[in-house]
Amino acid sequence: MPLVAQVGRRSRRVRGLLGVIYAALILGALTTVLPFALMAGQSMNGSADERGWHLVPPYLTDPAELAAKWGEDKFAKNLPLMAAYDTGAEAGTEGWSEFLMSLEPDQFIAGFDLAPGEVNSPLAERWRAWLQAQGTLEEINARFGEINATWLAVGTVKENLLDPAWRGRPGPKAEEWRRFKAQLPAEFRIPVTGRALTQSWLRLETSGRIDEAPADIRRGAAEIEAVDLPPPGPARERLRAEALPASHGGQFIEERWGGELPLAAFEADHLGQNAGAVRGEMAGRAWRYAWAALASDGRSLMNTFIFCGLAILTQLTVNPLAAYALSRFPLAVVPRILLFLLATMAFPAEVTMIPGFLLLKDLSLLNTFWALVLPAAANGFMIFLLKGFFDSLPREVFESGQIDGAPEWVMMMRLALPMAKPVLGYLALLAFMGAYGSFMHALLVTQKREMWTLMVNIYQLQSFAPRPVMMAAVTLAAIPTLVVFLAAQRVIMRGIILPDDR
Repeated sequence: MPLVAQVGRRSRRVRGLLGVIYAALILGALTTVLPFALMAGQSMNGSADERGWHLVPPYLTDPAELAAKWGEDKFAKNLPLMAAYDTGAEAGTEGWSEFLMSLEPDQFIAGFDLAPGEVNSPLAERWRAWLQAQGTLEEINARFGEINATWLAVGTVKENLLDPAWRGRPGPKAEEWRRFKAQLPAEFRIPVTGRALTQSWLRLETSGRIDEAPADIRRGAAEIEAVDLPPPGPARERLRAEALPASHGGQFIEERWGGELPLAAFEADHLGQNAGAVRGEMAGRAWRYAWAALASDGRSLMNTFIFCGLAILTQLTVNPLAAYALSRFPLAVVPRILLFLLATMAFPAEVTMIPGFLLLKDLSLLNTFWALVLPAAANGFMIFLLKGFFDSLPREVFESGQIDGAPEWVMMMRLALPMAKPVLGYLALLAFMGAYGSFMHALLVTQKREMWTLMVNIYQLQSFAPRPVMMAAVTLAAIPTLVVFLAAQRVIMRGIILPDDR
């Protein structure tokens, strides 16, 4: 029957009571959903804005924030380089895309590379996909002389094209990198401009001190980031001889283009035409890496699946057998046994973890599924709950079975367990949740990589991945439990509160 009768529900006191109850329920729901929503929102940030806790990252709604994040991504958070290319906002962009595509690999910097603290970027994703089309990881490692454990460990080639003395590191990887750069689209190409070369040359010549720069090159600039390529004359010729790499054929990019470079205008045009795609790529970047990191180590997913299946199987075998025996064969020591079972729940898992580890070590069960499953095969709470349920079953049912000559195991399988399906379903859900979320025990008893579970893999991921990737990983890991919980709500309620007509 309802807690509040229909009569009197319209009174102010009852309405106030109902309002307080519903407000408490809504507050409880928000405290449950809000952390999950914050994790999902944080997973769509990058290393530059990972410190901001937003349900919706600002760049998804603010064009200015999107443009700023786009620039940081393209220049890998290299602020001096960004300042060197912040020019040409009003210049025309007609033909600029074709001009960028005509540049040789040594004449442009590959944009969207990995920034400090990042593990994924659009350029890195393209580079890995390019190499995957060339062969297996073992073949690529042998070809490049590397020992990458997964595709995610394959890094991009770092270049210093603004240094005229830089010659690169010859070898198969450098040659493959040049072929890869030659097919990059225009938005990934950052031309090595005379302005950027001039500023880089000044930093090398003056150790970053603008007051020591030659006057004809400095031309009154207050900082190196404001220095531009000098007009035709002795100063430009000096830069042509000392700062211009040989790969440019003696011409600055500005001279080849024949006017002001529309760098900022091209960025604005491209971003305006592809804002939705850019937002989608940024929002899903951490998710793609997290999924690739968890799926690339396929053993952790399979180990978790096997572990959860074995945990459910063993706990729904051992605990019902023990509870049925305690219920059907009441001995004088049964109360003491139940007290012992309840006493096991009084000690936190950390207290028994080390003794359990030493026992498993003595039995040579470490790094096996037995080490994961056996310590939780018998559960005092499950046995206590099932015994109480079996005690509530009508004795006439078992007496009729005995009259028909049914053995005890038949009565358990045909009578007791079918009637206990709601409770067994609830306990199966508890077994799944316990196995799926097991971390400390799994970390302790499965130290070999091939036996890691999903939670251990996520823990290892946090040692090098930035916060957005970790938020994406834990959100992905939470989705299965959320789906199981939503799908098993009826089972949970029937397992906790059984209807009278069961």
